Amino acid sequence: MHPLHVVSDYEPICLVIGALGRYCFLLAAQSLATSIWLWILQNRTDEDGMQFRRFGKTDLMTSVFTFGAMRIPGVEDDEAVETTLKALDWGINHLETARGYGRSEEQMGMAMPHISRDEVIITTKIGLTDTPDEMRRCIDESLTRMNVDRIDNFDIHGINTHDILDKTLMPGGCLDAVRQAMTEGIIDHLGFSTHGPLDVILRTLDTDEFESVNLHYYYFNQWNGPAVVRANEKDMGVFIISPTDKGGQLFNPPPKLEKMTAPFTPIGFNHRFLLANEMIHTVSLGAGHPHEYEPHMAVVDLEGPLTDDESQILAGMDAEFHNVLGDTWCSLCHDCLPCPEKINIPEVLRLRSMTRSFDMIDFGKYRYNLFEAGGHWHPGEKATACTDCGDCLARCPEKLDIPALLRDTHDLLLGEQEEHMYATND
Repeated sequence: MHPLHVVSDYEPICLVIGALGRYCFLLAAQSLATSIWLWILQNRTDEDGMQFRRFGKTDLMTSVFTFGAMRIPGVEDDEAVETTLKALDWGINHLETARGYGRSEEQMGMAMPHISRDEVIITTKIGLTDTPDEMRRCIDESLTRMNVDRIDNFDIHGINTHDILDKTLMPGGCLDAVRQAMTEGIIDHLGFSTHGPLDVILRTLDTDEFESVNLHYYYFNQWNGPAVVRANEKDMGVFIISPTDKGGQLFNPPPKLEKMTAPFTPIGFNHRFLLANEMIHTVSLGAGHPHEYEPHMAVVDLEGPLTDDESQILAGMDAEFHNVLGDTWCSLCHDCLPCPEKINIPEVLRLRSMTRSFDMIDFGKYRYNLFEAGGHWHPGEKATACTDCGDCLARCPEKLDIPALLRDTHDLLLGEQEEHMYATND
């Protein structure tokens, strides 16, 4: 010690305070650096223009487009493999399938020898099973079919009702097998997919059992918006499924819709509507053939909120509903439910609104004629089940003549009965 240095009674305290200050500074600097790095990751693009976003608390960095392999069972194996590999050529790193999608898992597995496993994120989905043993058998079979030894992201497929949710979560149920597989390193992350009503989705989110959600939400069906917000609050991955097919069969748009969304295609406009929302991390691209990626990739390099021009297109679309429908415009508030005859009134009137406003007759018939055949994937009776009981009329804030609008929709859209695709674990 220097001979002139005198130790103060307070010096040890000062030394401790100084050390704590330096430690806190280092923690703050580290936190800031981490935040900056996460921002860079969440907003990065590759050299081909593909954007990537953090898939919620999974911390997986997923491309904003996901290859959804639901359609490849409809083609020969060679073309299915080519279509799967084409996703990687476009910069897509997330491949999604399901046990219930026919031979989709098997066909994806045929492509895996040509893919570097660590460069892709694989999601598959399996629905509720009666026992943990059955679920484990399904998981093992899916691994074999996909030609992989682990699943990055595993979804319980089709939590569409409160009863399915309760059976999924019950002690000794199928989720036990999923948790065991996670312990063994066979599954990395757990999510769920849903075609269910908003109250079921919100309740499932609030269980805090899942890290991500696959759900329907797009320009022509925004009812699940609160679920997107809730998932974001819980730092969950948000994956929008079937935006092009169930979002309006946008691959086959009527001329009026093409004109309304110009200079975008209807597909491109819908993607911009979704991906301008940072709470949405990835959207499904359900190609069945290699050439079907191109309409989607036209907007892959467009980032950030909607531009003024894009917002004008959106406002014009919104206004067209009112211009065409007038005093029959339905806000889709769902106050008319429940219907004693089990008619999904808001969905029926949504299809009417789309058909009348944008000439989307093919889509309207496709979805309307799934009623009475879609089970919990597409519940509800056709509009002819209406008995004019008047139960819904007093609850409608727009004071619509709902029975008359139901009859109008039935006359407009009745066609051959449709069947739901791939609705089981078989």
